[in-house]
Amino acid sequence: MFVSFFPKPKLFFLSAAAWTLFGVLLWFAGGRDFGAIIGLPPAAAGSPPILGIPVFWSAPFLWFYVYFVFLLSIFYLFWRFYAPHPWQNWSILVSALILFFTYINVEIYVAINNWRGPFFDLFQKAITTPNSVTAAELYSLFWIYALIGMMFVSVYVVMRFIVSHYIFRWRTAMNDFYVTNWPKLRHIEGASQRVQEDTMRFSTTMEALGVAFADSILTLIAFLPVLAGLSQHITALPLVGSIPYSLVVAALAWSIFGTVLLAVAGIKLPGMEFRNQRVEAAYRKELVYGEDDPNRATPPTLGELFQNVRRTYFRYYFHYAYFNVFRAGFGQADAIFSAVILIPTIAAGRITMGIWQQISTAFGQVSSSFQYLVTAWPTIVELISIYKRLQAFEATLHGEPLPELDRRYMEKHAQDQGAS
Repeated sequence: MFVSFFPKPKLFFLSAAAWTLFGVLLWFAGGRDFGAIIGLPPAAAGSPPILGIPVFWSAPFLWFYVYFVFLLSIFYLFWRFYAPHPWQNWSILVSALILFFTYINVEIYVAINNWRGPFFDLFQKAITTPNSVTAAELYSLFWIYALIGMMFVSVYVVMRFIVSHYIFRWRTAMNDFYVTNWPKLRHIEGASQRVQEDTMRFSTTMEALGVAFADSILTLIAFLPVLAGLSQHITALPLVGSIPYSLVVAALAWSIFGTVLLAVAGIKLPGMEFRNQRVEAAYRKELVYGEDDPNRATPPTLGELFQNVRRTYFRYYFHYAYFNVFRAGFGQADAIFSAVILIPTIAAGRITMGIWQQISTAFGQVSSSFQYLVTAWPTIVELISIYKRLQAFEATLHGEPLPELDRRYMEKHAQDQGAS
């Protein structure tokens, strides 16, 4: 699953995580100030944020682009000489490009949040003091928002095009790898489906989860300082009172609660999704045999196999039902949580409408990032089931025992063959 596309996967992912962490820590430890050496200094302390898309070609951002390319070049050259791989341009360079676009997408949301403050303060002034604000002032801020929106659309379209090709390249690498080893794999139940369908599903799901995870981490990096700064406007939290960095603490506590709640509620789902795929594969395989052999796919046999499909899915629906109860309930509570904790501050008149909008947006971004497992859990369930199916290939190629369900199927198949 990974060795076909990435060089020495375990070491590669560990080194990528370590190198990324090093780059982030170096950046915040003073790396962002190094740009001043080449005429790209950071923004002056206390200076107001640049509104709109000009921020993306300001000196701090230009230095970040140079910094990113420099660290990427070192990482790429190391792996190019240490462990050359036929797919390394896609697995390293294009992975980094997707990560870069993900970061730019996060910064677009930061730019929108910076726009919310002055716009909604101006909006509040306009509706509370008649004729104090001109239509031209409001239109000018709307134009800034429109330009940010156009940049978001452009980044989204380009990124999805690149991701589509990235997924198919990964599928191609897995397909070529498994086809090369087909004589060893063809005896595994549903082998054809695993090569033809599961490789595509695995690459697509892994990419989606990976991008979502990177987006969550980058959102935390971008918005946590914003949320920490906005905490100074909060008078007190309900039931807790006044604490340092109150909004950050509230977002973290709420997200941990939601993650644990849904992880416990959905703990049985991955194994059940895998069983769904197994009974579907057995039913499909008998139908395929019946196309060429009139003695196969008889009504009693198909009836029994479909009954297995029905029983497995109905059990799955039951467990997913109570999972959805917790998921939907938490989602509804999450939608109003930030407003509820701001009630004492709003009642005290400590914040303007612009600051309230900025807090709501930043809190939502940070909270959703902390809740990565909450939002991604259904996709994780699907990925685990696909992984379990492809794991039979990995075990066969490495001479390891098959997973339990596959082993039981092979034993039953051998008994059936012996009886016939």
